[in-house]
Amino acid sequence: QLVESGGGLVQAGGSLRLSCAVSGRTFSRTSMGWFRQAPGKEREFVAGVNRNSDTMYADSVKGRFTISRDNGKNTVSLQMNSLKPEDTAVYYCAAAEILSKVVRGSSDYWGQGTQVTVSS
Repeated sequence: QLVESGGGLVQAGGSLRLSCAVSGRTFSRTSMGWFRQAPGKEREFVAGVNRNSDTMYADSVKGRFTISRDNGKNTVSLQMNSLKPEDTAVYYCAAAEILSKVVRGSSDYWGQGTQVTVSS
């Protein structure tokens, strides 16, 4: 089970930190990622991290967002800085055995999503 938290309303240029709590004993061996879906648009990859903490980012968030994991707490976080109105979306946490599955949207497990709204 994946449960996201930390969404909310923020002004452009502000920051938010999303967290995803993961249940299960295999978290340390699982690749994790964040996706987002804006109204009227398809869900898109945002960031991913594998079991070795290697990371990948969408070009649109590079330099602004940072994904990290805490294997002791079974959590993955997304620090979002310099937020823009176009970052407004529902953000989803995803899990899969390998990072490539996460990146292409073929994750085995998904959270329910958390709303992020960035006002201009």
